[in-house]
Amino acid sequence: MPSPELLARLGELSDLQHAGQVLAWDQQVVMPPEGGAARGQALGAIQSLVHDRLVDPQLSVLLDAERADTQLVRAVRRDHDVARRVPGELAAEMARAGSEGYEIWLRARQANDFAVFEPALRRNIELARRYAECFPKAAHPYDPLLDRYEPGTTTAEVSALLARVRDGLVPLLAEIAAEPEPPALSGEVPIAGQREVGLLIVRAMGFEDGAWRLDDAVHPFAAAPSQRDVRITSRFEDSSLMGLFALMHEVGHGLYEYGVDPDLARTTLDSGVSLGVHESQSRLWENLVGRSEAFWSYWLPTLQEHLPGAFADVDVPTFLRMINVVRPTLIRVEADELTYSLHVILRFELELALIDGTLDPGDLPQAWAAKYADMLGIEVPDDLNGVLQDIHWSEGIIGYFPTYAIGNVLAAQLWSALRTDLPALDDDLRAGDYGDLRAWLVDKVHRHGRRLTPAELIQQAVGGPLDPAPMLEHLGAKYRALYGLT
Repeated sequence: MPSPELLARLGELSDLQHAGQVLAWDQQVVMPPEGGAARGQALGAIQSLVHDRLVDPQLSVLLDAERADTQLVRAVRRDHDVARRVPGELAAEMARAGSEGYEIWLRARQANDFAVFEPALRRNIELARRYAECFPKAAHPYDPLLDRYEPGTTTAEVSALLARVRDGLVPLLAEIAAEPEPPALSGEVPIAGQREVGLLIVRAMGFEDGAWRLDDAVHPFAAAPSQRDVRITSRFEDSSLMGLFALMHEVGHGLYEYGVDPDLARTTLDSGVSLGVHESQSRLWENLVGRSEAFWSYWLPTLQEHLPGAFADVDVPTFLRMINVVRPTLIRVEADELTYSLHVILRFELELALIDGTLDPGDLPQAWAAKYADMLGIEVPDDLNGVLQDIHWSEGIIGYFPTYAIGNVLAAQLWSALRTDLPALDDDLRAGDYGDLRAWLVDKVHRHGRRLTPAELIQQAVGGPLDPAPMLEHLGAKYRALYGLT
């Protein structure tokens, strides 16, 4: 058992991080626009306090005094060692720049003008480079940025993984693109009805009332200041069901935090181990569960009850074709299950170029358009539907994008493993029962928090390292069947 003094220090760190999450959530959900400057200062102050406590030499003394090299000691020592390399003022400036950049990004989106956002982007790229310089032994300047979100993973490893993903997806996309498209969703799907169905699905997925809330946000996200305080956001539209799938996606994130072992509370280990693992949970619920025949065999009648005008005469096979249309699109969060990783890969390539200096931030819109034309074969009409669509760079979140593709890869590996362990899974889904599925995910992934490294958790959960083969096999089988290909 860690010493009371060490636990007290970790509790204080957790409390500060809790406060920072609430402030960040509030900024994106309910804060009035004019509060941005002050919020940036507040978030910077919180980050300074977190940094000061992480680099405090007394923390190292307390860690050294622990007799056992426990998982907690190992994880906190890593946090301590990383933080010691980064000046406190740089950490605070990055937090301030991220908060201020978010407000500028919102104005740029309203104006549909990248030029409004460019100075904030340039500032965040420069800060990211300064952060990377704090780790001179890194093999690539992107490595320290990636490590913030996917600990222990290198640029070389991600590049090799994404190359395999791209090489598998591009010919499959070409094969499908040659076929006629199945019927797409048409007509209005009122937001109120979608929200009602969404709330029913969320409760069935496993949240208890009183431990979570749902709000709207420009860019859907989930936050969990604590295990019993999970904040879900979505963005519903009356022309599509994307908000419903975004809700299931974010609930997948929330269920991860909700399922962490309560004994890890206020130890700094009570959160997801990496964003790739986190994304595996959201993509598993959104796509592998939420776009399946078994899932909609149960939920389509409920959808028809709440949205009778749109789906009154639609059967399950037709509905599945509607929600699984494959076609290149401009917006990442609206991309289908197959093309989504291609959106991620092109952003990863742009980030690498921004960090190594081969791409100037001012030239990003042109580079973005060229990538979309080359990889997805579509023309970018404006900044709003192009380079201004994602929130990440506005907040200085650089190194995050590859974790989306890692999540897709891992989700398919987990799905393969759990289907072996749960042979009645399809029957459960058709009955609207997610108890065994949720328990499996809690046991294999959620409960561990940050006790295991990402590599350890993946090895333990699926019996091997990251491997895109199950994802490519799943996508090939599913979409060849939907499109009638042999």
